[in-house]
Formats: sequence, C-alpha cells, structure tokens
Amino acid sequence: MVRMVEAAPARGVTLGVEEEFLLVGADDGAPAGGGRDVVDADRALGGPGGGPGLQRELLATMVETATGVCTDLAGVRAELAAARARLERAARKAGLRPLASGTAPMAAPARAVTPTRHYRQMARLYGRLADETETCGCHVHVGVPDRESAVAVLNHLRPWLPVLLALSANSPYHQGADTGHASWRVLVLSRWPTHQIPPRFASAAQYDRTVAALRRTGVLPAGARNAYWFARPSHHLPTVEVRIADVAPGVDGAVLQAGLTRALVTTALDAATRGRPAPRLPDHAAAAALWTAARYGVGGPALHPLTGERVPAAEAVRALLDRVRPALEASGDAAEVRELAEAVLARGTGADAQRRAGARATPGPGGRPPGTWGRGR
Repeated sequence: MVRMVEAAPARGVTLGVEEEFLLVGADDGAPAGGGRDVVDADRALGGPGGGPGLQRELLATMVETATGVCTDLAGVRAELAAARARLERAARKAGLRPLASGTAPMAAPARAVTPTRHYRQMARLYGRLADETETCGCHVHVGVPDRESAVAVLNHLRPWLPVLLALSANSPYHQGADTGHASWRVLVLSRWPTHQIPPRFASAAQYDRTVAALRRTGVLPAGARNAYWFARPSHHLPTVEVRIADVAPGVDGAVLQAGLTRALVTTALDAATRGRPAPRLPDHAAAAALWTAARYGVGGPALHPLTGERVPAAEAVRALLDRVRPALEASGDAAEVRELAEAVLARGTGADAQRRAGARATPGPGGRPPGTWGRGR
C-alpha cells in the first residue's frame, strides 16, 4: 500500500504507484503460487534502501510492489525501477519470475487464495469469482486537500477513465487463448459488484452512505471500508486512487499513467474550485466507453470522453492530452507525458506487444506464453 501524506508539499502534488504482478515458473511460464515465498525472499534480501516492501495479493500467484510518496515523475520512475528490480531478485531467489501482464497468458492449476482474514472473507462471499480473479493492475494515488475534494474529483474523472485504460491495455490472453480483447482484465473484474466506473456523488457523505448501503445488501464484505470502483477516495487519507489501468509491461507505461492521472486530478480540482460542473456522462455511456476501451485499446475506435461520439482512439487520447495540458505544463511533465503517449499510439499497447510475441513463440501445453517482463527505460 502506498503511504500518502496528509497534504501536498510545496514541490508538487503527491503521488504514488502500486503495481501488481503475476508469479510464473522460471521454465514453463505458467502461474505459480509462490507469493509468500517471494515476500519472504524479499525480506531476507533486505531490499534497496528500506523502501516499501513487497505485499501478498488476493491469490498466491500474485504480488504487489509500491513506491513511496513522490512529488515528481523522476522520483516515480526511480522508485518503480527499483521496486521491479527488487521483485525480480526476490522472485529469482524463490525459483520464479515476475510477469507484467494484466491476466495470466497460460493455463495453470487451481489458484489458492492468500490465507489472510480479509482475503478469506472475500473468498467466502464471492466464491469462484475470487479464485478466477488473477488480474494485475497499476493503481495511482494522488493527494488532494480533503475527502470532500476527493469525491468532487471523481465526478470530473469519470469520462477520462476509459482513455487511461485504452493506453494501458495489456491483457489479451487468458488461459492459453487470445480473448480478442486488449484488456481482458477489465472484463474479468466487471463481474464483481461495483467494479466499474463510479457513479456521480453529490458529497463525501453520499459516497459513504452508498458504501454502507452496499455492505448492508451483502455485496461487499461486512468489514469493507470501500467499494471496488475504478476510481475512489481513500477511506483514511485525503487521496484519490485511480485503479483503471492494466499493469504496464515496462516502467514507461506506469510513469505515463502516473503523469496523466495526477494531471487529471489537478485539472479536476481546479474545475471544482472554480465551480465548473463535471461532465454529465450517463452510466450507460460510461459502461459503453469502458467496454470499447477494453475491447480495442488504442488500435481501434473509442467513445469521445466529452461528446460520446465514436472516434479513433488516438483522437480520444489527444483530447485527454489537451484537457490536462495546463496541469502538465505547471508540473513540468508535459514533454515527457506527451512523448510517452505518442509512443503508445505509434507502437501500440502492451496487448499489441504480447500478441506480437505470441505470434513468434512456439506453442506449449498451456498456449503461447508471451514475454511481458520489462523495466522500460
């Protein structure tokens, strides 16, 4: 978990990034349940500089890394690279390797739920959904002045979340087969209650009442302090967590998500402060935009975030860049973020890279295992 500070320091709005990774066999590339072994190996190795350690995830075939609190993209990049190197060392010590893919490309035996109280409670409530949710994302946390601001930000973020997904799509394969989608991860997660673009909320109090009502209906665990929406306020810190992106194949993709997300939050805060209403995106349009982004990534159509019209995905991406340009310029991130976004438009997403690698690979017992582990530049 990223440990965000209570208020943003003068140097810039705080942000942090969590990344989830699959653990696979070093030889066959199939998911392997070694989460505890990798975390123990990381502790034994000591890690670099005493930063946040590795964390176990819902399934034993997964592990999470986290940056500390950062104020610029250079810091984010350095911490992401260090965390990935740390994970690679620990996984190697455990006889495994990390795989940066939103879903498991290859088939594997039944998954084991990590035996913590929280995850066991989830498994009891959600049954097979928990066993089958072997998905890895990139979560960006951004500091805001207070919780009321965090909820106001959500309303402004809603139209742009599918664009962030399209840029990050990195899960075309599942259980040895090409799903035909750029982000199968989002389709898997959509089976869970509230795992969707959040609805509009008039206030933090309304948000809290909604979460409490969902707990009472039994679709959230009794002890849950938050819902699973793809963007949400923290339950204990003045931050917004954006959880829409697939895990990136390399550091560049995670830096792009961090830069765009912080700029979107900053832009939303400015709009809310000036009393500008959030775009009125109907729930059905939000769902359609999300599905389209998951289906095509940046290689096909998209729904324009403001008009709802069907447009090339590149047009939606450039609309996002135009929207946040003042915030990117103010933070000094404009050149880097635009370069990274244009590179995705030119080369394709992680899903495209996986398919290219899969086409070159020799089929094995579980399908075509694409190589998707990379540090970026």
